[in-house]
Amino acid sequence: MEDWFPRGVFDRHPHRGMETVTYVIDGRLDHYDNYGNKGSLLPGNVQWMTAGRGIIHNEQPPNGVTVHSLQLWVNLPAADKMVEPRTQNLVAADLPLRRERGAEIRVFSGRSGDVIAPTTNYSPVTMIEVRLEAGACIRQELPADYNAFLVVLQGDGLIGGDQSPVHAGDVVWLTRTDDDGLSEVNIAGGTAPLRVLLYAGRPLREPVVARGPFVMNTEEQIRQANIDYREGRFGPGGR
Repeated sequence: MEDWFPRGVFDRHPHRGMETVTYVIDGRLDHYDNYGNKGSLLPGNVQWMTAGRGIIHNEQPPNGVTVHSLQLWVNLPAADKMVEPRTQNLVAADLPLRRERGAEIRVFSGRSGDVIAPTTNYSPVTMIEVRLEAGACIRQELPADYNAFLVVLQGDGLIGGDQSPVHAGDVVWLTRTDDDGLSEVNIAGGTAPLRVLLYAGRPLREPVVARGPFVMNTEEQIRQANIDYREGRFGPGGR
């Protein structure tokens, strides 16, 4: 989901059974939750929040600021639906960087080349930000069975073996197979510097039932999530 929103659009709300991955493109996003985590996300930073068994949080910009953000929901495996909630604040300046000629690849999760992020995951997820000078090119390896897509934030370029042209605002879905091996995607800058985000992960192949802010495996689990939230069982101050 790509959003532009001022303060007051969102209020305190719960989640269970999934993770939110929030990337700030522009503005500032302040966040807090009922486990005592709080802070601010600046452009280029990511919050990786694991809702697990239940968390209540909010994210909103300061007064007078409109934030531009991307948020991805990552499903948790059935065995990890009810893990302890946690928050990982991924500050761009502190993350590992892969450098190639005319290219910088910041690794938020997973790996790029020999560079591995310290981010912890319940299921394998790769998230990288690629910045290329005009005409520069990189190859990014991914397991062949991953689902993957790219979001073009700035510039123009060419994606894939067929060199499909892309421009700012485009979203590009990559093909996958059921093979156990590795695949790769070519990413090239065009006439202007290119900036893209790549997200990729292995399909869980489990039942998914999503209702509002809860993502579970069955309707009964969704009903229980609503009951637990109403009865204050979503952690400290869980109402």
